[in-house]
Amino acid sequence: MSVVAAGGRVGIVRRNLHHIASEIAVLPGVRLLAEPLYWREFRQRRIGNTYYGVYKTRAEAEARVHQSAPSSFDIEASGRMYDHRLTMLESFDYPALFWFSKFLDGGQRRIFDLGGHVGLSYYAFQQYLDYPGDMRWQVHDVPAVMQSGRALAAERDEKGMLEFVDLAAADGSDVLMAKGSLQYLDYTLSDLLLRLDKRPAHVLVNLTPMHSSRAFFTLQHIVIAICPYRIGALPEFLASVRSLGYHLIDCWDHPERTVRVPFHPECYVDRYYGFYFRRDR
Repeated sequence: MSVVAAGGRVGIVRRNLHHIASEIAVLPGVRLLAEPLYWREFRQRRIGNTYYGVYKTRAEAEARVHQSAPSSFDIEASGRMYDHRLTMLESFDYPALFWFSKFLDGGQRRIFDLGGHVGLSYYAFQQYLDYPGDMRWQVHDVPAVMQSGRALAAERDEKGMLEFVDLAAADGSDVLMAKGSLQYLDYTLSDLLLRLDKRPAHVLVNLTPMHSSRAFFTLQHIVIAICPYRIGALPEFLASVRSLGYHLIDCWDHPERTVRVPFHPECYVDRYYGFYFRRDR
């Protein structure tokens, strides 16, 4: 047997043992011992996208974060987290790129990018699309990230279409886009839409974790911080947006992205989702 093959088998065995250990740890007696140990490891580890705990509210999740760990993206290091995505698309970006091209073809010009980081989609999409000269791409994110975005735009936004704005700028936009951001917010998409005097005609959501029936918060370790992480209930989410006069035009999923919360198998999220909603005329 080759060293590569042997290494692969060892990796498979380790993964299987991990799943067995997780299932055993669900037993009440074992869980009392295992959960504190996992929490200590979770706090100290430097591997991203791991999870801990199930909470009814964001406040409960925030209260559990250790005082020595940042609990949001609003830190300087956040602005450098996704530099590789400025010039490349991930597989999960393509449905959003498809619909975004349709919006531009249909004359939509004012884009509100909720949680758009330093303008990741603005830079990545322009490699595939010809942006019209009158387009305005407005990003809202946490202050530290927007500060990094403005500095980056001064260097590389040759077209000058990218802006970093307050949340109130969502009012009157043509397209509201949220790619992988709704799970980090302290309000829901429907909460935001309700605040707007003039709601966007198009809402594009991507890379959002949804459970088939229950809504809850967990904690996500992203290496530089431990963040409250919202998991929506799919039926409730769809009903809330539809109640505001939107039709679901398209829905897609990302089964390669999951959320496994140790000790809570009932909260397993087996895929992330994307949606395109259009407002009734």
